[in-house]
Amino acid sequence: MEALAVRLSQLDSQAEGAIRVVMFYDTLMRRRVDLPALARASAGLAECVAGILLHGTGRAIRMSPDGREAPAPPPPASTTTAVTLDEEEIGAVWLERPGPPGPLDDLLLDRLAIAVAAVVERYGPARTTMADPALVELVVSSDSDEAARARALRLLGFAPGLPVRVVAVQSRLPLDRIGGRICPNRPVKAAPLADVGVLLATTVDPARFPAGVRAGIGAAESPDRSWREARTALRFTTARQPVVHHDELGALALLAQVPEAAASDNTDVAAIARIAGNAEDLETLDAYCATGSLRRAADRLHLHHSSVARRLEQLGKTIGVEITEPTGLIRARIALTLWRLLNG
Repeated sequence: MEALAVRLSQLDSQAEGAIRVVMFYDTLMRRRVDLPALARASAGLAECVAGILLHGTGRAIRMSPDGREAPAPPPPASTTTAVTLDEEEIGAVWLERPGPPGPLDDLLLDRLAIAVAAVVERYGPARTTMADPALVELVVSSDSDEAARARALRLLGFAPGLPVRVVAVQSRLPLDRIGGRICPNRPVKAAPLADVGVLLATTVDPARFPAGVRAGIGAAESPDRSWREARTALRFTTARQPVVHHDELGALALLAQVPEAAASDNTDVAAIARIAGNAEDLETLDAYCATGSLRRAADRLHLHHSSVARRLEQLGKTIGVEITEPTGLIRARIALTLWRLLNG
């Protein structure tokens, strides 16, 4: 102990200050203080306003060095640090120091961020978006009994009786970011299952999906059936329609049940496969099938309607279908959809 005291006495003032900061937050964590108390203590230690924000609540806690809430509006933060839990960014902490940052501000915020994460973890997992894939799989699996499903939902933070919507997602974006966008300030959980992301949410706003995300939304009340519907809807997504709700498919959803061999052997589907290598032909056919109108297809393609008419006439000869006739349009739509399901 004497040797440690000698070594500490030889440290410069900044190192001594760093040790004091670490011990200060160790003490706060042992006392299990809440978030307002953490912000209040940090403001007193830093001698400037300290702030805490959790993305799940969207509410900022800002405390002044005198222990009271800081007045609004806040000035720009002088130093900011992310709060992470289970490798997910769940919030931020910051200082509002007039002038340049202090020499120990970075260390203070690092310790504050650790303390905030500990508080969040202590009071339950429902504050984070990323979840244990095993629990999520229990919720959506058709092999789970209702008791196991209910227990998994409870462990994930969903209150009994809450409706749970299931979304199947393909995207390079982190699942927690997508979940936070489509269901802000409401319970939402995410986990990867095989090559598909799963989102469990109490509400889903299709208009809030970020660009670059393909998503299928299930409609059934039962999570296992909703998961099957979500995966089916995901197969129908395209660049033009990246988010598909299963309810909107209607009878088209039955096409997902056509065996692959039967679909690929169909003459209309084989004809679509032959033109698929020409992006211009495929885009023209897609625009006409989506709109059912020569002029609306031309508007979508930014072409004169006569140019689109010539393309469709040539396409009709290539695939052997009168595309501009009602029956031919139906055949082309179904064949194009089946080809996409085979190649999705």
